Amino acid sequence: MAAPEKFPHTPVMLERIVDLFTPTLDGPGKVVVDATLGMGGHSAGLLERFPELTLVGLDRDTDALGIAGERLARFGDRVHLVHTVYDELPEALDGLGIDAVDGVLFDLGVSSLQLDRAERGFAYSQDAPLDMRMDRTQGITAAEVLADYDERELRRIFQRYGEEKLAGRYAKAIVERRAEQPFTMSGDLVQVLHDATPVAIQRQGHPAKRVFQALRIEVNTELSVLERAIPAALDRIRVGGRLVVESYQSLEDRIVKRALVERTTSSAPADLPVELPEHAPTFALVVKGAEQADEAERAANPRATPVRLRAAERIRK
Repeated sequence: MAAPEKFPHTPVMLERIVDLFTPTLDGPGKVVVDATLGMGGHSAGLLERFPELTLVGLDRDTDALGIAGERLARFGDRVHLVHTVYDELPEALDGLGIDAVDGVLFDLGVSSLQLDRAERGFAYSQDAPLDMRMDRTQGITAAEVLADYDERELRRIFQRYGEEKLAGRYAKAIVERRAEQPFTMSGDLVQVLHDATPVAIQRQGHPAKRVFQALRIEVNTELSVLERAIPAALDRIRVGGRLVVESYQSLEDRIVKRALVERTTSSAPADLPVELPEHAPTFALVVKGAEQADEAERAANPRATPVRLRAAERIRK
């Protein structure tokens, strides 16, 4: 299932995802939602493997929708693309007249398209305008966050969303620098963070990595959207259907894990001698814990290195 040369993006753990969906998507009348469409790599793989499958692709990024639309055009009316954020999955399905689906896929985090296009401002390795919006038609930019948030607010997002130990130090340096000149380019921010980082810590990794992650999450409200999206997706999966989620950092993975634990655990009180039907779990884990990409895939595609895959199947209404 190699991607055509025109679309060089390599979807992470594609073969494993196809395997996980095979029991539920192989047959007529099946519907899957790719809630994080991106450039359509996973979607193309699923549509190729399951010739009777209908796919609904969601993405807030209009650039991604354009590329995916071209990539998936050969599948004709088996594909429905929707410009939306993935916590609005129920509204997207309602708009298409679809009540329940057989599978939902989430491939979380920033996409290869967003990282590779310097002008989007996601990559700290390339100097570009500080935008970081996944949907450039709306919302605040990273430059606006850096200009408008006070030192306490900046420290909070760096700590919470970046798990950055030097959050306070970086917030102070940013506030001092913007008093002289506002931040507009990513290179300016990288330099300030570099200058504020002790030499010993610089050797432990790029000082901008966690701050850029935190800004991206704040700009796109990623975690709060995800907290709504996973339960919303689970609610629309029919019995026998599956949810598969790929996470790339611990904050995302914790949210996914918590949502799955809630649905795969009995809600019966601990002292109840018999579990009533209404307390029984509605989902069962398909993958124990979180799977990682194998060594060969990590070597061939470094972006697969941090992935954590979780999956569950609906076992009752």
